Amino acid sequence: MKSQVIGHRSAMLHCIANPDISGVDQSYQYFADGLLIIEEGKIAQLGEASQLLALYPDLEIVTHPNKLIVPGFIDTHIHYPQTAVIASYGEQLLDWLENYTFPAEAEFSDPEHCRETADFFVNELLKNGTTTALVFGTVHKESVSAFFDAADKQQLRMIAGKVMMDRNAPDNLTDTAQSSYDDSKELIEAYHQKNRLSYAVTPRFAPTSTELQLQLAGQLLQEYPDLYLHTHLSENHNEIAWVKGLFPERSNYLDVYDHYQLVTDRSIFAHAIHLCESECQRLAEADAAVAFCPTSNTFLGSGLFNLSKMERHNVQVALGTDIGGGTSFSMLQTMQEAYKVCQLSQNQISPFKAFYLATLAGAQALKQQHNIGNLQPGSEADFVVLDLAATPLIERRLKNVTNIEEQLFVLMILGDDRAVESTYSFGNCVYKRK
Repeated sequence: MKSQVIGHRSAMLHCIANPDISGVDQSYQYFADGLLIIEEGKIAQLGEASQLLALYPDLEIVTHPNKLIVPGFIDTHIHYPQTAVIASYGEQLLDWLENYTFPAEAEFSDPEHCRETADFFVNELLKNGTTTALVFGTVHKESVSAFFDAADKQQLRMIAGKVMMDRNAPDNLTDTAQSSYDDSKELIEAYHQKNRLSYAVTPRFAPTSTELQLQLAGQLLQEYPDLYLHTHLSENHNEIAWVKGLFPERSNYLDVYDHYQLVTDRSIFAHAIHLCESECQRLAEADAAVAFCPTSNTFLGSGLFNLSKMERHNVQVALGTDIGGGTSFSMLQTMQEAYKVCQLSQNQISPFKAFYLATLAGAQALKQQHNIGNLQPGSEADFVVLDLAATPLIERRLKNVTNIEEQLFVLMILGDDRAVESTYSFGNCVYKRK
């Protein structure tokens, strides 16, 4: 049977390089009247509609007037169990964990709660145009099973892992070094590389893992070389001091992870706000990546991420929402906050750079740029249809723009979930705004 081929016609933009390295003009492709041709879940062609239509005279076409198609957004750090505590008032990191995070995560001992939250969470991602995320579960392996099952139903490319946490946490949320290894291994065997799913070894952060647990986390990475490592790094000054007290023999926070073979080219470290030069150098040497989480960094008072410092050291950076310390599922709003953080650091970023950080940079951080983060032929057909008249204000403001750069800037400053008209995963529509 002949496979179905479908075309999507609209304005289209995708990033093909980091604009600060390649130069802005070489960093993106834009088609004012583009055609995206999908076959068996992958992108077969991308180009000017006038040229491609002649090659596909009988093509079934979905037209998206007054819209802009971009790659699906990629969120490189988010906690699905914290969905219910987003917008909780008045704490910084360590108090936030005690007062909000741990009580919320304790509820995930109930498999039905896991399933209900996972379904809601996945729908919220899709409503905001996020098609790939690097996701924290809880210590309960059921939390990860529920998330993977919800993601797999929608054919999503998702990465997640069970929290490893065997000390400095409530008794009802601690595992043991051995049980965390065994549970993680069981989940790896069940879900890693199942369809579009991948597993991340996930120690919460150094203070909540013993030396043995970190050692066994490193052992998992040795046993399964294509796993990810996902954890937190240098988010808060009190946290950093705590790590120093717990691991006095290590030269810095990153060195704790490095000592247990957890700093690899498939490691993603969330926050990394307060790093010394040697830590930046080590991240670059290992080709590890950092998740820049601007809404949580400001909401929790953790500090301002130094993007220019990371880029001087050639550290790969991408965006994360960090729900629920982060304040929005929307990667458009996350781009807006990243712009503001950089403004406060005298490091202005262009709208092309912001969209790069939310798409291709995330794919590069996850070593998935051959699959996602762009609209190149051969890539998986994950994309978002943005509405250029999503709100009266956006529609009015866009009447005054003269080029695609201004258009992107308006979308990232004024946009949110209302700007997402529809979301596609592997060529299928998985969300459409009512």
